[in-house]
Amino acid sequence: MNEKNNALCEKHRDMCSISRSIDKIGDSWSLLILRDLSNGLSKYEELKNSLEIPPATLSKRLSALVGEGLLTKEIYQDNPPRAKYVLTDIGKDFLPVLAIIMMWGNKHASPNGIDTQLVDSKTHKKVVPIIVDRETGKEIDFTKIIYAGGPANSPGKIKRLKERGIPLNAAK
Repeated sequence: MNEKNNALCEKHRDMCSISRSIDKIGDSWSLLILRDLSNGLSKYEELKNSLEIPPATLSKRLSALVGEGLLTKEIYQDNPPRAKYVLTDIGKDFLPVLAIIMMWGNKHASPNGIDTQLVDSKTHKKVVPIIVDRETGKEIDFTKIIYAGGPANSPGKIKRLKERGIPLNAAK
């Protein structure tokens, strides 16, 4: 990436929680690690075998996810040292995002049909999540919402939002 693109990415990272979230999560390997952890895997070998991921890549991604606070590393054996990885509350907060990515993938990136679906862990019945507005209880139509400014806007972002006629804060 050239210097101009790096500066643009830094600018967006400073202004946008989407950009910062992508930095925090990492790459597609990280998403798959989070998926496997949510499915009950926790040990390094389990993850390596499930994902068929190069060991160096797995170690790097696990360290990054621990560093970003999405996982904790818990030693369960001292000699030789063995650890398991557990989702933190921050990691658990990301699970709905994984579900939505999976649903999008089933619809737009599965040429042979649905290969993964969500099921209740106890009943094994299919689960189809929707996103609802906490205030109204209604399903959100994402074609009718915009990304408005929030309380932590920078002066530059406030100026750009005003120029585009986008609200700075949500109406009560």
